Amino acid sequence: MPEPGTTAVVIVLPDAAPLLDAAWRIDPTLVRRGVPAHVSLLYPFVPEPALTGRDEKAVRSLAAGFPAADLVLEEVVTAPGFVAVTVPGLQPAVDAFRNQWPGLRPYGGRFGAEPAAHVTVAMGADDPTTATRVRTAVDSLLPLRIRAAEVQLVVLTKEGWQSRFTAPLGVPHGP
Repeated sequence: MPEPGTTAVVIVLPDAAPLLDAAWRIDPTLVRRGVPAHVSLLYPFVPEPALTGRDEKAVRSLAAGFPAADLVLEEVVTAPGFVAVTVPGLQPAVDAFRNQWPGLRPYGGRFGAEPAAHVTVAMGADDPTTATRVRTAVDSLLPLRIRAAEVQLVVLTKEGWQSRFTAPLGVPHGP
């Protein structure tokens, strides 16, 4: 479990909430409540005490370089204990953030050097029957049309994940 002060850069995808809701209806413990459907651009990001204005400016600049996008989610992927939906349309943004901060290992290296852009739907689905039920429920919702419109830098606090700032996709940020 991450500790307070951990940060992440994400694209929150409100239109993908039905995917998490489907998993929650099967087993509420599989979904991290309070964490909306999202694609992690870089997690963990720079720890909050080390975060600089330069880092924040770079996040805003990278967000401005990618237009808001209408996307279609179509593919469920699974691994032991894990159900997700791929978001290939956001892979270029994920790659750009990883390239900007090459010293940061996505997910601490747990899923390889370059995990694909995805929405995590369920974690801890260790029972194969439960995982199959989640996959079936999520698959029944696809294809799902969503909109990616903004990047958020979020910080884990004692109260949970909090947004530090939001940067719209495709909108230049002033000096």
